[in-house]
Amino acid sequence: MNWNVYLSGEIHTDWRDQIIKGAEARGLPVDFTSAVTNHEASDAAGDLLGPEDSSFWRDHKSAKVNALRTRNLIERCDIAVVRFGDKYKQWNAAFDAGCCAALGKPYITLHDEDIIHPLKEVDAAAMAWAKTTDQVIKMLDYVIAAR
Repeated sequence: MNWNVYLSGEIHTDWRDQIIKGAEARGLPVDFTSAVTNHEASDAAGDLLGPEDSSFWRDHKSAKVNALRTRNLIERCDIAVVRFGDKYKQWNAAFDAGCCAALGKPYITLHDEDIIHPLKEVDAAAMAWAKTTDQVIKMLDYVIAAR
């Protein structure tokens, strides 16, 4: 059985690549999915439905088009990893974590200690909190391969 792991959260570091490479190195049967990580493409997703004069409506349309992808991928995942960085507020990651909680999808949060307090509710619903990608890889290895 291949596990489906959804990678959610900040897009400004290589944390996704680290986890994917770590899982590959351990030979884990995992398919990784993610939201669109190209910021400009994500912001412009609604533009395929026509131009907007208002930034609110442009963002609104783009959010709905992006949700076609993210909602389906979250619903199909076995585990989600939700990464919160320190440089930007990842409201979308918090929303994804809430969707996982509402759907009963287990998720792991990945963030530094200095943002524990603002993420207390998100962490409380998570199955685990990791501080490093190596910890996530070890958890995936344990959960999937029982090693």
